[in-house]
Amino acid sequence: MALNSIKRSTLQLGVLLGCVVGTQVNAEDKTVASSPMPATAEACSAVETNSERLACYDAVFKIPADSKPDIVSERRAAIEIAPEPDNLKAKIEQTVSNIYASEGSKLTPTLSLLDSRWELSPESKLGTWNIRSYQPIYLMPGFWTSKKNEFPQSENPNNTVKEDQNLTSIEGKFQLSLKTKAVENILGDNGDLWLGYTQSSRWQVYNSEESRPFRETNYEPEASLIFRTNYDLFGLNWRMLGLTLNHQSNGRSDPLSRSWNRVMLNLGFEKDNFAMMLRPWYRIEEDRADDNNPEIKNYIGRGDLTVFYRHNAHDFSLMLRHTLKGGDDNRGAAQFDWSFPISGRLRGQFQLFDGYGESLIDYNHRATYVGLGVSLMNWY
Repeated sequence: MALNSIKRSTLQLGVLLGCVVGTQVNAEDKTVASSPMPATAEACSAVETNSERLACYDAVFKIPADSKPDIVSERRAAIEIAPEPDNLKAKIEQTVSNIYASEGSKLTPTLSLLDSRWELSPESKLGTWNIRSYQPIYLMPGFWTSKKNEFPQSENPNNTVKEDQNLTSIEGKFQLSLKTKAVENILGDNGDLWLGYTQSSRWQVYNSEESRPFRETNYEPEASLIFRTNYDLFGLNWRMLGLTLNHQSNGRSDPLSRSWNRVMLNLGFEKDNFAMMLRPWYRIEEDRADDNNPEIKNYIGRGDLTVFYRHNAHDFSLMLRHTLKGGDDNRGAAQFDWSFPISGRLRGQFQLFDGYGESLIDYNHRATYVGLGVSLMNWY
């Protein structure tokens, strides 16, 4: 009986304390809700309880949702508040900046393939006159063809060979390609002038009967004006726009001389480890009597498309070229390259070409070529 009496007394005491505490909490809540909030930060600092002081600061400093300004990029904000230009050069720079201020995908320059190749973003620019690789640089001791071109032909009779060249089906091939930036930020913070040079040689190194001659060497200097862009298009990011003046020749005398000049448009796209370059071009015509290769654009083509993909340490590229015509002029070429790791910085290079114009002397000669060697420098 005594034990039950103690339990009842304890239970009654607990209920009584609970009621008292609940009443006090409700009273405090009502006090906080009904307390007038000071109008200044100095007044808030005098509030004693933490909860009331925090509520006071919120009331003073919190911006209403309907009053929040729209968030824009720093670049776009700078353009919007910039003063009106007062001369022609400044107007051109502002126009170019407006064009290339598009709010495309956020890019990381250190991971961008086209940034690593063309220094497009301000963060990736390295200044002028730094020598860099351009096209793939490689050495192929073995370069085999399915069909030798021992009588190079041209629509110009003065450039048609009538004597057998006595060639072997397997030869060596190597390519050297470099570029440098001559001028940086031509228009505002955009527009770079690049100078490039590519040289590729086909060497009859196994042709001891003819004293191992160089069968064909192509020289290709060019100048390119490159602009940075940033537009999302068909799931890719359009990163660059450029204009190139290109000369290509083999430096030989008639009847083996071949050359042409082109103006190229460069459109560069990328996404992650994928890059694509589209280059339509216009041939600068010559007088037909002096033209070494009058119909070259109807064989090599009027533009090319190159796609590049990197998987782990393997680089794959595919080049497609076409005349953009049908019927008898429906011609073109395709070239596949694979660069793969061997040991350390040493890489292998595999190349497969089929179509017209593997070199200038073969511009109107169709054949398949297979090459294997080493890559001396990464393309990207």
